[in-house]
Amino acid sequence: MPIRNALHTILSLSLLMTLSSFSLPGKNGNAEKTVPMKTAEAETRNTAFALDLYHTLGKSSEGNLFFSPYSVSTALSMTLVGAAGNTEKQIADILQAPQDITQYHNAQAAFKKNIERVAEKGNITLETANSLWPQKGYELSKTFLHDLHKYYGTAVTPVDYRMNTEKARKTINRWVEKKTQDKIRELLTPGILNSLTRLTLVNAVYFKGSWEKQFDTSKTVNTDFFVSKETKTVVPMMHQEKSFRYAASDSLQILELPYSEDDLSMLVLLPAAKDGLALLESSLTPERLDTWTNSLKHRKVSLFLPKFTMTSTLRLDSNLKALGMTDAFDPDKADFSKMTVAKDKLFIGAVVHKAFVDVNEEGTEAAAATGVVIGITSAMPEPVTVFRADHPFLVIIKEKSSGSILFMGRVVEPSSD
Repeated sequence: MPIRNALHTILSLSLLMTLSSFSLPGKNGNAEKTVPMKTAEAETRNTAFALDLYHTLGKSSEGNLFFSPYSVSTALSMTLVGAAGNTEKQIADILQAPQDITQYHNAQAAFKKNIERVAEKGNITLETANSLWPQKGYELSKTFLHDLHKYYGTAVTPVDYRMNTEKARKTINRWVEKKTQDKIRELLTPGILNSLTRLTLVNAVYFKGSWEKQFDTSKTVNTDFFVSKETKTVVPMMHQEKSFRYAASDSLQILELPYSEDDLSMLVLLPAAKDGLALLESSLTPERLDTWTNSLKHRKVSLFLPKFTMTSTLRLDSNLKALGMTDAFDPDKADFSKMTVAKDKLFIGAVVHKAFVDVNEEGTEAAAATGVVIGITSAMPEPVTVFRADHPFLVIIKEKSSGSILFMGRVVEPSSD
């Protein structure tokens, strides 16, 4: 698309997700929530955005999918700091932000501090960082800079897009690579930045955690995985038989795999039917997810889970427009006047996202980045439940105390490449 007097802003985010407990409906179809109202409201907001984005991504792509709702929402939240008018309203709406935007930014800052507290325990590796990369000599609004630092702890490093665009691109990409332990490479591809770029906002998050109950590698064997009812492939299937939080209905099984010290966990949502993923996706709402998760109870489970590694590279422009964020991409309607002292006409030229996940016997490693380019212009032995993930399923990685989704995706065809 044509770039008019443009400021290119790149926000690169990596994320991890958290879901609080939720339950399957009982015979009367009701489930009681145990989360305090304030926390429940924040969780509902974060989960709603994650699922809204997942639905649009699922419709526009096929096969495996993995992304970081937290990364995307953080990038958009940083952009929101500099938005005004209807542009601000549309971004706030898709983020499910309350009318009081300050309250929203305070909640984001609180979650960032919560991540830092979890990381300080030393049981897992959980790192997040935000940075601002303005054009050398380009005057930004002091309020914009103040709020980015206050709510997102943003560090500022000037670069020269005008005279050396490629060096600026490589500098930012190296920062992303370093912050994600080299798991997210080439977030900004050639052509994303140019001499009219004036600003790049970057957030990176990296996670590595060991299972609280690790799998024995000697029990991993190659077995069939049904990509569809008619098609199957052979994958390395891990196995263990232990007590997990588990729930089931006629249409699906849900199992929670905690990481060390139980601050984060992975939810696996497995349809009962081998071709049931599409139906599960279409029925997935914040309310249902909350209801299903609240019913998780400890029981002995014979768990079969495939090892898998995947990387997703996504262009999110059309997805965000479909959710209602249209003005930000329109050079004639976008309003990012709170970003700069100058009267430059700014608009978003592209939103790119990249995410990585590796699930094995020891645990999980995950990272993600999002770029927003803004252009100027026991009593009795219980029966063993079998949970065999040998057909497409959903995964969610969560930080359990906050209720925000960090990562989610679908595994259609596991790969350990």
